[in-house]
Amino acid sequence: MSEPVPTNSPVAREYKEGFHDDIKTLNSVPKGLSHDVVDYMCDVKSEPDWMRRFRHESLDVFLKQEIPPWLPGLRDEFNYDEFTYYVSPVEKSSRNWEDVPIEIRRTYDKLGIAKEEQKLLGGLGAQIDSEMAYHNIQESLAQKGVIFLSCDDGLKQYPEIFREHFAKVIPPQDNKFAALNSAFWSGGSFVYVPKGVKCDIPLSVYFRINAEQFGQFERTLIIIEDDAFCHYVEGCSAPIYTTNSLHAAVVEIYVKERARCRYTTIQNWSTDVYNLVTKRSLISAHGVMEWVDGNLGSKRTVKYPSCYMIGEGAHGEVLSLASADKGMWQDAGAKMVFLAPNCTGRINSKSISGHGGRSSYRGLVQVAKNATNCRVQVNCDALILDPQSRSDTYPTMEVNGDLATVEHEATVSSVSDEQLFYLTSRGIKKEDAVSMIVNGFIEPIVKELPMEFAVEINRLIGMQMEGSVG
Repeated sequence: MSEPVPTNSPVAREYKEGFHDDIKTLNSVPKGLSHDVVDYMCDVKSEPDWMRRFRHESLDVFLKQEIPPWLPGLRDEFNYDEFTYYVSPVEKSSRNWEDVPIEIRRTYDKLGIAKEEQKLLGGLGAQIDSEMAYHNIQESLAQKGVIFLSCDDGLKQYPEIFREHFAKVIPPQDNKFAALNSAFWSGGSFVYVPKGVKCDIPLSVYFRINAEQFGQFERTLIIIEDDAFCHYVEGCSAPIYTTNSLHAAVVEIYVKERARCRYTTIQNWSTDVYNLVTKRSLISAHGVMEWVDGNLGSKRTVKYPSCYMIGEGAHGEVLSLASADKGMWQDAGAKMVFLAPNCTGRINSKSISGHGGRSSYRGLVQVAKNATNCRVQVNCDALILDPQSRSDTYPTMEVNGDLATVEHEATVSSVSDEQLFYLTSRGIKKEDAVSMIVNGFIEPIVKELPMEFAVEINRLIGMQMEGSVG
């Protein structure tokens, strides 16, 4: 069996989240995907018959579906039977941090996550491998009717609301990795914000992979009722191994009439993780959906947060940042689908490539024939730090009506000798000059992040890009 990369190695020193802890496993399955694994999970979780049928049907869909031809490489890069699809270090999620097993608390203490609750978060969740170890919400929000549970507990405690919305935005047939998640989903968050309630304090969840050659498949379902608001923040990390791991999450969001949702992600995976995620929102009349999406680390990222404007006057935004270092391929972007009139949308995508890394923007803007007077603006900017790195842009515009305004603007730039000369001639060190240029490039995205995330993402990108120029 492969061993974790030693913590004193250069790569582990650069990625402080790359440590591995010995955490006792209570429930797990042998490697490989099968219907027997599905039955084991359903039995352990005591799930209803309809969910068991859903999982089995989803696995059949996964086995039949092919990977899209526009995603080269994934078909042959790994064997699905090399992964373990369910590993649980806890029996159930706890609302009391002191009730979480001590070795899991130590892991999150190292990550600094346990301290987040002291910063007046509205709620905090902590998932390790397949299950939520901790999930809690402030009493003031709970009294307003806000529900913030693990997705498994949402299924059990609110079965009618859950079943009405689950897998309706992203069915298993949507794509191969959504089908894989649908078969083996575990953990994630269930969020419900009642009509008119403003959940101004962020709800935060941190997803941690600890097991080796493991597949994490959290499922997040968020429902924001009319005139309500919620900000959901998630972070991710994993140990550094010499073998690969798989992360294939699904996020479904309902933004009802005049409601607003902001979903902020900072994914900082180790470079042995395949990060294959499907995220989609349905936005009703005059609702607003905002995705703030930061992608760092991973061996391969495939992720395109989506806004489907289904009601008149809906608005969708995707602010996306991808940083590709050595051995990484960030295939990220966004989708805007207009299905109603008088809707608006904006995509602002930034990517950085260094040390031979590769980044891609892949976007779709689709305007239905009846979606008149819709407007969307796409800005796609790439920064390449050395001759070995690469950036690609794959925009698709499908406008089926006559009354739509669609704008697309893209730039590709490098850190030029003139820029470096201008800054270094004023006494600025070369490394600091590069950092200033990169920070200026990503500032439009970073300024939208909560303060602690903004500071952290600047630090992480600075470490990744160190030594990229010259």
